[in-house]
Amino acid sequence: MNNFKIYKDPQAVAEAAADYLCQQIKACIAKNNRCHIVLPGGSTPALCLELLSQKLLPWESVHWYPGDERCLPVGHSQRNDTMIKLTLFAQQPQAIKNFHSIPGELGPQKGAKNYIKVLEPIDKFDIVVLGMGEDGHTASLFPGNAALNDGASVVPVFNAPKPPAERISIGLTWLANATECIVLATGSSKCKALQRIQQGVELPVVQARPNVWFVDEPAMKG
Repeated sequence: MNNFKIYKDPQAVAEAAADYLCQQIKACIAKNNRCHIVLPGGSTPALCLELLSQKLLPWESVHWYPGDERCLPVGHSQRNDTMIKLTLFAQQPQAIKNFHSIPGELGPQKGAKNYIKVLEPIDKFDIVVLGMGEDGHTASLFPGNAALNDGASVVPVFNAPKPPAERISIGLTWLANATECIVLATGSSKCKALQRIQQGVELPVVQARPNVWFVDEPAMKG
């Protein structure tokens, strides 16, 4: 539990996580002259990204990647890149040139194959930010799904237990190999998954090897 940072509510989690990410991004750029960072979808991360968009960052040196994408048309309200564009780049429209969308509109196999080429110049991600589902899934890597065992950097996802069934995800091997991995989890609906994690159950989010968890009290206590 030493790597769990617990806050009162989602707003407090978002504020703390945005401050932390700002600090880590700046440190990464000071060391490497650039930062490659993976972003999650979902409502909790949206709050964090809105706050991060207001930070003084060397935006031109940061490259952003969705952790996963739903196979829906470009601009669809349920796509992760739609949320990211509306939040993170609301205050920083010039920085969108460094945002690398996953082409979910091409379908799982073709979209994943195309995105593997996007990641080829990168050795590994500097920072991975993940959310967590009620079942302990992260990105679009669900418990028991074949995509969990795919060793590629980007994997097609079929038969997801929540719609849409077809998705594309950064592969578990690449998430786990990042220099730093951060998880955001809020709300009482996440409590059972966190209890299982504390009992040692290797849910997909744990397999990504998080370094730091930002959670709120309802997620911890129900």
